[in-house]
Amino acid sequence: MADGIGQQFQHPDKTADGKQRAEITFTGLETLWINTGTLCNVECEHCYIESSPNNDRLSYIRAEEIAPFLMEAKKMNAKEIGFTGGEPFMNPEMGTMLQLSLDHGFQVLVLTNAMRPMMRSRVKSQMLALKESHGNALSLRVSIDHYTRTGHDQERGTGAFDATLTGIKWLFENGFTVSVAGRGLTGETESQLRAGFADLFRKQDLPLDADDPAALILFPEMDDEEAVPEITTECWGILNKSPASIMCSSSRMLVKRKDAQTPIVLSCTLLPYDEQFEMGETLNAASGPVKLNHPFCAQFCVLGGASCSG
Repeated sequence: MADGIGQQFQHPDKTADGKQRAEITFTGLETLWINTGTLCNVECEHCYIESSPNNDRLSYIRAEEIAPFLMEAKKMNAKEIGFTGGEPFMNPEMGTMLQLSLDHGFQVLVLTNAMRPMMRSRVKSQMLALKESHGNALSLRVSIDHYTRTGHDQERGTGAFDATLTGIKWLFENGFTVSVAGRGLTGETESQLRAGFADLFRKQDLPLDADDPAALILFPEMDDEEAVPEITTECWGILNKSPASIMCSSSRMLVKRKDAQTPIVLSCTLLPYDEQFEMGETLNAASGPVKLNHPFCAQFCVLGGASCSG
């Protein structure tokens, strides 16, 4: 793992100290992520995608635009469609896109803050109809950055904690499959975070097991200005990790850039603005290898051991 600070992540094939940069071979599509747009009802202090009420660098994607990609994903035997943003429920066609994805037989995961956009009457009615017709094929992952009101609101703004708890309780009350995504913002250990969330879940009467990594996903923090090791081909043996465990081996993300005529496929959910990770206008065209040429590749995936699919 190379540490040539200042010259890192400059060359697609070589690290700062001249070693062979690691790349990930595509093993087949399991999850197609769809970015619904970067607009969000809140502006988080440490948002990797810089979502906000004003950031429209990624436009609202439309149902008719995702339809051919859903068909292609089906032919590639993908299992899951994931929706991320921004806040997905701000997209006016979110209900239609969920319906299309579920009708194709996919498992569907929505990443949401469960705040006001999800709690609008029209959206709740759509959600309840989808739950009635497709059952547990639809699941939601709610972002709770910290188990305390202070910690969460410091990241998302005053009142965000209570609004999210209202939303997640509505989801549970109506039988939805729900998980929670937390973050390591405070520097606490994983055991400390899980204990804190366990206390929150107990006090709020939320039927979640904080020790279950599928019920509570704890994501590592990312900072693209922080010096981190570059991942070389030697790292797999050093870390005893398989390249096939990295999420870009089996997932791709669909985005629509502002003013673009058509969507484009990226290799990674975490790098929506970096053009070196653009892979084509179809899923088939996006099946090539991915060079691990960004700090997030190390921080989140390889060393962090995380995946957006959980």
